[in-house]
Amino acid sequence: MKPERLLSLYVHIPFCTAKCRYCDFNSYAGQQSLIPAYTEALLREAEMWSAALPPAGGGQTAARPGGSASGGGWRAETLFFGGGTPSLMPAAEVERLLGGLRRHFRLATGAEVTLEANPATVDGPYLSRLRELGVSRLSLGVQSFRDDELAFLERIHSAAEARGAYRAARSAGFDNVSLDLIFGLPGQTVDRWLESLEEAMALGPEHLSLYALTVEDGTPLASDIADGRIPAPDPDLQAELYLRTAERLSPAGYEQYEISNWARPGRRCRHNLTYWHNGFWLGLGAGAHSHLPVRPACPAGRQAGLPSADARWVRLANVAAPARYIELVDETWALRRTGAAPSIDDMRQVTSREEAGASLELSDTLVLGLRLSEGVSLRELRRRFGRAALDTHTPAFEEAASLGLLEHVDGYLRLTARGRLLANEVFVRLLPAS
Repeated sequence: MKPERLLSLYVHIPFCTAKCRYCDFNSYAGQQSLIPAYTEALLREAEMWSAALPPAGGGQTAARPGGSASGGGWRAETLFFGGGTPSLMPAAEVERLLGGLRRHFRLATGAEVTLEANPATVDGPYLSRLRELGVSRLSLGVQSFRDDELAFLERIHSAAEARGAYRAARSAGFDNVSLDLIFGLPGQTVDRWLESLEEAMALGPEHLSLYALTVEDGTPLASDIADGRIPAPDPDLQAELYLRTAERLSPAGYEQYEISNWARPGRRCRHNLTYWHNGFWLGLGAGAHSHLPVRPACPAGRQAGLPSADARWVRLANVAAPARYIELVDETWALRRTGAAPSIDDMRQVTSREEAGASLELSDTLVLGLRLSEGVSLRELRRRFGRAALDTHTPAFEEAASLGLLEHVDGYLRLTARGRLLANEVFVRLLPAS
């Protein structure tokens, strides 16, 4: 049997009805006319990547000229449609995308297929069709159950529409629903936040993603704060809201498995766990990111728990603008028509490439893994990167532990309760020297 490894697929849908004041995601309002051409570009990119992916077992990709290698021995266990507002995609376009992805990649039986949705853009028939097509998990961007807070955030939906979208999802057969909420808005009190949290809990979602409002450079929110039109979020209040949230959710049956994420038992987001474990994922679409092996550790090195000296990984990012993305995918597609199977280097839509050796990968794995409540397994780190790999980080571990931010429990390094509040103080100590 040919070797097979696990891969997560991410599909970026960059279209929005309106751009929220706090948002710095790669999203664009008023470009929905591009959706048909964008869908075609996604299908072409998926087909080309299925031939260009490095084979799961190492060595050279054995793709047929102009054909598909079906993912080079990779099996996709999760698929995530993110954005933007993926629910702006007509159901027929979602059907086309799912059909193409299933043709070009080994989408596992029982794969977690998530689609992000804005409550104002979905109704019962649309959600029922998504469920029929195999979308198994719905992530609703609620953000608040108070209309005044939604207006401040410049969301296009109301609290009533959020409740209606949730009920419609249940009626459509979704048994795995996640709600996103934002806390720590300027002027928000503890009671106002807890009201939104209690309403979310009363609905009974399987998953909650709860984020402190952050001020990102270049957003209208940042400009409003810089010009004094509104106050900046209060970090002390945000810390209090975070602690009150954790206190309330645990008795209600939600386990905190990551700094900003809570789930019912067995309902953790499997796709996002790929990121936090620093696994491998392929991103399709404008602005999508990927993390792939270039030269994996040799078999002898893996068996000995040591990476080979030339083991390399690569992080890729596609061009951000949707129209330009379509153009560059078409240019790469033209190469395919000449009979040559494209390689990673041929992917013209990829405009950022960063190769990393074991040292950088280890730092990334630590920073991402420490976001998880259980932390990172020292045994797994040594297996993946070598027995001596952690030695260079020992002083940082000891310093963070002395500050009460990090602890060693049953073979795992994990953040303390205080460390979750000051996580960046730990992460900055683990970054490689520039």
